[in-house]
Amino acid sequence: MLDNIMYVVLLAVVGVIALTANYIIATREQQQKAKEERLKFLSVQAEHTIQTLSVLREANCKSDIVHKIDEHAMSQIEEVGMLAPDSPLYADLTEQKNGADNTVADDAAFASDKSLKRAQIYINFSEKLILQMARHSKLTVSLARSYQQELYRMKVSVVVGAHMSQGMRYKDREEPLVALSHFKHAKALLVGSALPPIMKKERLAELQTLITEVEPKRHKLTDQLSKDMDRFW
Repeated sequence: MLDNIMYVVLLAVVGVIALTANYIIATREQQQKAKEERLKFLSVQAEHTIQTLSVLREANCKSDIVHKIDEHAMSQIEEVGMLAPDSPLYADLTEQKNGADNTVADDAAFASDKSLKRAQIYINFSEKLILQMARHSKLTVSLARSYQQELYRMKVSVVVGAHMSQGMRYKDREEPLVALSHFKHAKALLVGSALPPIMKKERLAELQTLITEVEPKRHKLTDQLSKDMDRFW
């Protein structure tokens, strides 16, 4: 009888040990999976944030906005360092961040269509990031709104400026039709933007002058005839 009791107790102890071991293993597996998923998320987000910093610095963004996003990038990299201090990911993000820190304002940074598209993507990302930071109480709502307005103004300025630069390049190459396309595109973007009229006025006048300079003469003649007919009737 005693032997049977001891046998049952032994089985119970073995069962408890097995359940405990399974629980520990399952918990560790869950923790490892959660860690891997978090690292994957941080990898993508930190790379986007670092690229955003480079674009903002190239566009000569206001220093306080750059500073806030820089702090956010550092917190992401530090979390990677805590989760995987010896990983290639941590070393790679640190290197990317050092490169972004050395980026300086450059008027020619968005001279190509590819670089301009990149700028638009990451300025849009910065606007979303500002909203995210406000939701997590890292920024006040009023400050986040102010930053968004400034980022929008900068985005319009970057895109319009890039098309003006490309237009000037084609104008200098004596390719007036291509230049005209860029100037008109810049004008349309500026007119359609939500910027206050006073912020558009000077650049619109500059664009109109450039358009007039490169516009084919027959178009000018047609416009003049149209105006004359309007006055006649």
